[in-house]
Amino acid sequence: AKGRELDAYDVPYGSLLLVSDGGKVKAGQRLIMWDPHRTPILSEAAGIVKFQDIEEGETVRAESERGQGAIRYVVIEHKGEKHPRIVIEDEGGKVLDFHYLPSKARIEVSEGQVVKPGHLLARQPREISGTQDITGGLPRVTELFEARKPKDPAAMAEISGRVELQTDKRRGKMTITVRSESGLEREHHVPHDRHLLVHTGDYVEAGDPLTEGPLVPHDILRIKGEEALQQYLLEQIQSVYRGQKQSINDKHIEVILGQMLRKVQVESVGDSKLLPGDVVDKFRFREENSRLANSLKVIDGGDTEFLEGDVVPREKLEQANAEAEATAGQPAKTRRPRPASARTLLLGITKASLSSESFLSAASFQESTKVFTEAALAGKVDELVGLKENVILGHLIPAGTSFKPYQQMALQREMVELAGALLGGAVEGEMTEAEIEAAVQQALTGRK
Repeated sequence: AKGRELDAYDVPYGSLLLVSDGGKVKAGQRLIMWDPHRTPILSEAAGIVKFQDIEEGETVRAESERGQGAIRYVVIEHKGEKHPRIVIEDEGGKVLDFHYLPSKARIEVSEGQVVKPGHLLARQPREISGTQDITGGLPRVTELFEARKPKDPAAMAEISGRVELQTDKRRGKMTITVRSESGLEREHHVPHDRHLLVHTGDYVEAGDPLTEGPLVPHDILRIKGEEALQQYLLEQIQSVYRGQKQSINDKHIEVILGQMLRKVQVESVGDSKLLPGDVVDKFRFREENSRLANSLKVIDGGDTEFLEGDVVPREKLEQANAEAEATAGQPAKTRRPRPASARTLLLGITKASLSSESFLSAASFQESTKVFTEAALAGKVDELVGLKENVILGHLIPAGTSFKPYQQMALQREMVELAGALLGGAVEGEMTEAEIEAAVQQALTGRK
């Protein structure tokens, strides 16, 4: 279809683009080129190079290039308050751009050199082997499904706005300030040796990474929302399986992600029966808010049977008010109840299984003694609505012809046929349970 996205590729920092925006490409055509072994650090402005805290033997070591005789400096690991950086200044000494240099970075310019935007200032080695070990198989899938915080995660922008880098605000850390158009500010503190993906003056969207590293799923949920998190986890999990030449339909992973995001934590109870901090099923939470939407809260009971603070179904209250007015009494005064609010929780698959509404299902997975003890103390009742708990008890699973509403329809049909047989004729139309019971009782009484 026209305009449909067929594929997307992440472009590493410092890559050389071989195609133009809007141009046509063929299958197999090379789009970008980059150095897979080193990450370049490029100048964002034109000016004169100045070194700060770059001291041979303390923060850097000198290395001579083979066959050229030129000496280059390589940043070494060091302790203390010195943080080597390259500063770009204009002729008047005004700072136009600066870059902190992480350990093992190789400086490619000399002090006093004039540079232009895009000039190579330094190269930082990529840690390829470590990254492949983590992302290239089952450990990465486990990390995603268990919703664990990755090692050395990226700092994410809390709000959308312009970036401003500040240096000496915190000892040992660098401050990245994001300022929105409305004047709202958020500060992000990152170590000096982290490679930045943004520079002063850049515009970032909420949730964009500010430094290199994997994203934290909980931060994506908090900043960008549930849908963005589902998309991120789905893409990350699929990328691992695609790397192993395995094709899995998205729906299988989406079912698991749905269970991981099924719980919410109550933040404001409103006029509901929930408690602050309660972790409840998302569907139960929606049912409670739906009940409030179809109810009214009593402010003054008037001459009705309701008390102040009662949350009563709208139809029941209207009926009570009509009865009160019919006897010249005062109707109840009401207002709309306040709904509860909650935030979605991301649970790993292990914790999600143990947090199941069914204690039988949870106990059959892990920590059986703990689950049964907590269920007994809370006086829980298992409604047996899921597949697992029904299998444990040897019941038919709630699917297909064993689906509960289907069974109830079949049972009612059999009861109607039985009532018709006892009454000596076919019964027309549907009958309620009370009507069926009355008909059966009548037939049995007549036989006696």
